Amino acid sequence: MPEKTPVCSGLVERIGIEGSFIKHTVYRNNEKHSIEQSGFIANHGEGLKQVLALLTEGEYAVIASPDDIAAVGHRVVHGGEHFTGATLITDGVKHQIKKLFSLAPLHNPVNYKCIEVAEQTFVNAKQIAVFDTAFHQTIPEQAYRYAIPEWYYKEHGIRVYGFHGTSHKYVSEQAIKWLNKVDTKIISIHLGNGCSITAIRNGKSIDTSMGFGPLSGLMMGTRSGDIDPSVIFHLMEHSGYTLEQLSTLVNKQSGLLGVGGSSDMRDIRKMVSEGNTAAILALKLYAYRIKKFIGAYAAILNGIDAIVFTAGVGENDSNMRESVCSALDYLGIELDSDQNTAYNGELKEINKADSKVKILVIPTNEEYEIAHQCFELID
Repeated sequence: MPEKTPVCSGLVERIGIEGSFIKHTVYRNNEKHSIEQSGFIANHGEGLKQVLALLTEGEYAVIASPDDIAAVGHRVVHGGEHFTGATLITDGVKHQIKKLFSLAPLHNPVNYKCIEVAEQTFVNAKQIAVFDTAFHQTIPEQAYRYAIPEWYYKEHGIRVYGFHGTSHKYVSEQAIKWLNKVDTKIISIHLGNGCSITAIRNGKSIDTSMGFGPLSGLMMGTRSGDIDPSVIFHLMEHSGYTLEQLSTLVNKQSGLLGVGGSSDMRDIRKMVSEGNTAAILALKLYAYRIKKFIGAYAAILNGIDAIVFTAGVGENDSNMRESVCSALDYLGIELDSDQNTAYNGELKEINKADSKVKILVIPTNEEYEIAHQCFELID
């Protein structure tokens, strides 16, 4: 830092499911050296340990020892109202992260575990948390409050927090540079295993689909997204479901997995090619939810300058981008099919030349955004 070019990069995929693997790339002397390791990875802690071994061992090691690292940046999903920016991790900060486990059950416990592993490995480094909720602290009260008595907000902090803030912040800043105008209205669509959509006015989040926890809004890999609370009451009353069973249902057994049979969009696409009707329905539901939110946020923003697709599905699934953008010409959204299918991994405009709204695919770079915020904190 502050150079943007990484020394190495990588990804651990399909954690906890069949086909786990690690991609690890080292950049040396203007050459890229890639390593792939396959083998079941049970959890995030085990994945991180294998990553640390790749960093320090073998021909393409990038550090001699853990002492070479000055700071470790951690993406932490839920910061509540306590954290509005990058924060040095102390025992008090860890306590707050732990208190929020119930609000982000798929993420905060894993984030906490990775902090502990990093503390034990990089003993001399500053550990820094960058919170997904921080970017959404600009959401106005009429958007973040729920229509329940005020006491629940004041005493229990029940409100919209929003997530994927690091990603939405990064790609919206890239979009603003691309648009090259002062007054901007952007809808950022983050589609990964978790999915969210955010309305951004002049670089500030003004509404977002995820709420109190990262469960509401769009359909996701294993999460249901929006669901009528009456369904929960019904299952409790008539089928004897416990709170734990209900949490597992909507967080880990729903979404693409529940409807289509897999949490991985690549698996769903393969099943669709084989004529699997459940997988076909899953894709229709997935795209339909996104289109609904685009319409809602067009109203909130009073117009749109650009919509941005990002993250694993948003960047790599041209068919999903086409499904989302179809029949939105009333809003001035017109996709160029050739540009869409020709996307090559760089920031790209995929709208027709005369489209009133720009359609952008922007690779998210949460790692850089986290590193940048860490560097600013300790510089």
